[in-house]
Amino acid sequence: MKCIIVDDEPLALNIMKSYCQDLGYLEVVGTFTNPLEAMDLLVKQKIDLVFSDIEMPQISGLEFIRSLENKPMFIFTTAYQKYAIDGFELNAVDYLVKPIPFARFIKAVNRAKEMYTLKQAAPLPAENVSSAGNEIPLKDDFVFIKSEYGNIKLAFDDVKYVQGLKDYLKIHIKGSNKPILTLMSFKEMETKLPSNQFFRVHRSFMVNINCIASVQRSKIVIDDIRIPIGESYKSEFMRRVGL
Repeated sequence: MKCIIVDDEPLALNIMKSYCQDLGYLEVVGTFTNPLEAMDLLVKQKIDLVFSDIEMPQISGLEFIRSLENKPMFIFTTAYQKYAIDGFELNAVDYLVKPIPFARFIKAVNRAKEMYTLKQAAPLPAENVSSAGNEIPLKDDFVFIKSEYGNIKLAFDDVKYVQGLKDYLKIHIKGSNKPILTLMSFKEMETKLPSNQFFRVHRSFMVNINCIASVQRSKIVIDDIRIPIGESYKSEFMRRVGL
């Protein structure tokens, strides 16, 4: 995979470059202390993975990634945990807190490698190819859920959290006090929702990470609702959001 590293600290750049070289399957195309220079390269050359610091003087890493029209995979590296939720709202592959242990770096890059491999292996459906042979990228951002006597189209971004109640699920959505009820198991629901956006935090709750307002000890706050974090899910969830 071709990658670039963006960090305003030369020492941090050297450490990350050394980590990449030690792995062997990452090709470091460039290192940058200025995100604006990195933008120029991303326009001219296809890059698979970006490592980006967040706190930088010109523009922040969050602003840098938001500015990219065609976003590659990216991993945030920062000394501050407070940006974790912002990072995952941008669908970051991972969020690494400095000083970064090499083992933790490997785990993040392996996740990116798996995503890269799946993307390369996925065949393009015939209907996604134009008559001129040009690929037309399509991205599903919704799913149909069977509820009562029909199938309801549900946008991923509209789902705040899913609550399990014995034989059915309650899907809580934005802009409505009335949840959608569906006879479905959590296991089935997990296959329908994107894993980079939704996370199981309790045997009875799955949350949209983008909707989290704050994390308070063993509770997640979404709007005014406090959702418990189960002990068996806690360590993985905290790692997932960089806390």
